[in-house]
Amino acid sequence: MAIATKIAGFISRSSWIRKMFEEGEILRREFGADNVYDFTLGNPNVEPPEAFYRELLSLAQHPLPGMHSYMNNAGYTETRAAVAAKLAKDSGLPVTFEHVVMTCGAGGALNVVLKTILNPGDEVIVLAPYFVEYTSYIDNHGGVPVPVWTDRDTFQLDVDAIERALTPKTRAIIVCSPNNPTGVIYPAESLRKLGDLLEKTQQKTSRHIYVISDEPYARITYDGKHVPNIFPLIENSVIVTSHSKDLALPGERIGYLAINPRMPTAMQFMGGAIYCNRVLGFVNAPALMQRLVANLQDESVDIEPYRSKRDLLLRELTAMGFKVVKPDGAFYLFPASPLADDVAFIKLAQKHRILLVPGSGFGAPGFFRIAYCVDMGMIERSLPAWRALAQETGLKG
Repeated sequence: MAIATKIAGFISRSSWIRKMFEEGEILRREFGADNVYDFTLGNPNVEPPEAFYRELLSLAQHPLPGMHSYMNNAGYTETRAAVAAKLAKDSGLPVTFEHVVMTCGAGGALNVVLKTILNPGDEVIVLAPYFVEYTSYIDNHGGVPVPVWTDRDTFQLDVDAIERALTPKTRAIIVCSPNNPTGVIYPAESLRKLGDLLEKTQQKTSRHIYVISDEPYARITYDGKHVPNIFPLIENSVIVTSHSKDLALPGERIGYLAINPRMPTAMQFMGGAIYCNRVLGFVNAPALMQRLVANLQDESVDIEPYRSKRDLLLRELTAMGFKVVKPDGAFYLFPASPLADDVAFIKLAQKHRILLVPGSGFGAPGFFRIAYCVDMGMIERSLPAWRALAQETGLKG
């Protein structure tokens, strides 16, 4: 085999979105792009806020000396300070630039954190349904992913299930809120309960267990809901995020990690994270993007288009008989599959030119994901196909 056996296995298990994209290309060539309904990619289809373009133009017209030079491996101090000021405001805690590392997106941040904390064989709990690449990131650094289901009816945290999964090898838990793929937000009460559990466990074992909060969708929330800041709720917590979704900059790969200032080993952790940021090959987050986002920490895309699409799909699919938990944020729906075999359902949906991702791709067989960060016109055109699919699978609205 030309590549490592393990990598070949990962590709096989994590290629659903790629497979569906390829199937979509075939369908688009056959039926035309307007007659194919592709809900597979979580790629924002709104534009960055106007403030982004103002900052970009200002930097282009008034470049700073040395603007594209190397910087401290943690990032520009002024950018880290801007991020820290926002986090301090949200958490009510004394977060400073010393608690922040600018990274190449949330994926870069996650890899930096995991390399910093994992010894070979350490376990990381991932909460199903989960972003599939978590398992690869954990494996990158010698860890072992341990899937633990959330509540199957609500997708909320099942702290009792997490407690049962804890072992002497547990090193971290990854939470994502609003969640990809379900869109649910974990409330402060649940996170506080999780924090209490971990504090009790750490007192017994003298072993640090970190909660890594993956938050790229934190500013995309609906119905007056908000994402509670994890720092006041869990002492050994780390936020990893990017501006891919809230500023619609996925191609710019700009994000950060931030540690809780209450963490007992905060400065030791930061030393490790800055070193890992360098040796993993990320070295620095892009210089220009660091300059740009420093003044955009209170900005966000217009979420109204996402909310309108959520409401339309939720109303129509529910009327057709699909069972789906109403998402609080992000831009995904995660309905139960009408067929026991979610992969078989996805293949049936293709017959109606609807492209979806099976729940099996998120560690959650029996469900499927809809990414509604697409044109409203496509959603509206897809509704007759959805009705035909619902009828074929025996759903009764």
